[in-house]
Amino acid sequence: MIYRKLGRTGYEVSQLGFGAMRLPMVGEGEGARVDRKLAIPMLHRAFEAGVTYVDTAVGYCNQDSQRVVGEALKGWRDRVVLSTKNHEYEDETKWWQNLEDSLERLQVDVIDIYNHHGINWERYTQHVEPRVSRWMQRAKDQGLIRHICASFHDNNENLKKLVDTGYIESVTLQYNMLDRQLEEGIAHAHEKGMGVVVMGPVAGGRLGTSSAVLEELIPGVKQVPELALRFVLSNPNVTVALSGMSTMQMVEENIVTASDAVVLSEADKAAIDEQLARLSAMADLYCTGCGYCMPCPNEVNIPHIFQKYNEARVYGLWEPARKSYQEWRWVSGKQADVCIECGECEEKCPQHIPIRQQLAEAHEALSRKD
Repeated sequence: MIYRKLGRTGYEVSQLGFGAMRLPMVGEGEGARVDRKLAIPMLHRAFEAGVTYVDTAVGYCNQDSQRVVGEALKGWRDRVVLSTKNHEYEDETKWWQNLEDSLERLQVDVIDIYNHHGINWERYTQHVEPRVSRWMQRAKDQGLIRHICASFHDNNENLKKLVDTGYIESVTLQYNMLDRQLEEGIAHAHEKGMGVVVMGPVAGGRLGTSSAVLEELIPGVKQVPELALRFVLSNPNVTVALSGMSTMQMVEENIVTASDAVVLSEADKAAIDEQLARLSAMADLYCTGCGYCMPCPNEVNIPHIFQKYNEARVYGLWEPARKSYQEWRWVSGKQADVCIECGECEEKCPQHIPIRQQLAEAHEALSRKD
């Protein structure tokens, strides 16, 4: 296993982190719980192989993730850096209750990395700076948490501003081959001595499947998930890549990848950059996601539909694109089949895309079950 310094926290952690949000489950609906017979051996195997960073949160795995992580940490606590989060920004009583509940579920006296969950610049300026930061500092002074950190969901400019406040010691954020928009901010965070923890190295599962297009990028790397993990780890500004592992096979494969001292050569990275730039340009010929076509009078989410269609036809990621479109979870608006062909969107599109025609094509292609 390869280790990297987590900014100014003083920790040296494994470059592979265990993201405990996709642990194997048993049961259905609200009664679903983590399958401990599978999950705990997975966590122990990761610890045995040298993984020293585990991340969880209150709501993960139907609010059962923290308990399982706590059970798995018995006998390993002094060798593993524990990260969790607090999603409360307004009610102080609820914030402290979340912290107390996390300590109880995790069966620990102190949490190493305590994150503001889902922070952005607006939340920082309106809630954290004037109020929540005091709760965090008090918890730190009381010895309940060790380091004040944040999981971040915003743009490059606001990431740099948050980093420059000097308030947090490590940031967890989205970064992968398909989503590189925070690359500049990641470099800035590293330069300022901050730890950078990447969530979603396989793009929320989109890069966890096969793709003839992407599998041809690097000789010897035939699996897209491996390529995706290698891509993130090849960035020297990244400290930890969190992988949401749900099977023992994933654990074993990720251990092998993260134990390789050279995850990608400079030639490999150059080839990936060139190919991804070409694919991105091809995707932009279809839709750049500018959003000028919105709002749709019938609430069709045109940018989201075209994003999924581009992932399928440009990057070859048909399986996850179809799954996402057919399930339509956590997405505002409606699917393409409710388009009334009024044409308002085409009048506003700066690329003059035949949106009505492509919506029909996208719906037909993404709705297929085969």
